Amino acid sequence: MMNNEYNQIFIRQIKIILNLLAIFVIGWGFTPYQHIFLGLILGTVISTYNLWSMHRKVNRLGQTIIENAKKQPHEKKKKVKSLGSLNRLAAAALAVVIATRYPETFHLLSVIIGLMTYHFVIMIDFLFQSIRKN
Repeated sequence: MMNNEYNQIFIRQIKIILNLLAIFVIGWGFTPYQHIFLGLILGTVISTYNLWSMHRKVNRLGQTIIENAKKQPHEKKKKVKSLGSLNRLAAAALAVVIATRYPETFHLLSVIIGLMTYHFVIMIDFLFQSIRKN
């Protein structure tokens, strides 16, 4: 039950991010601020990868904990792996390196804002779901 609810939350957040990406692509295509929107697109794509990576790792962590809880005390339990913070940090660093290497194409501040997209989406989704439940 909990896993299904978690997957629904993840799918809802991915839909929100894809809609934001569509808006950014429209902004890139129809405004004179192409480098700003390209920065937002780059940052948001990396942010989406980070969200997906976190979702996958949390699912694995949850499965490992459930499997370990079902085992008898004398059985060997699986080790719980980390959530891969280093991978997500490296992906964000890659986006910043790309933006600094090609400043005429990508706006650095927009890349940084794009990298924070999934944090904003998680907070906004939580707020809307809290309001909806009340």
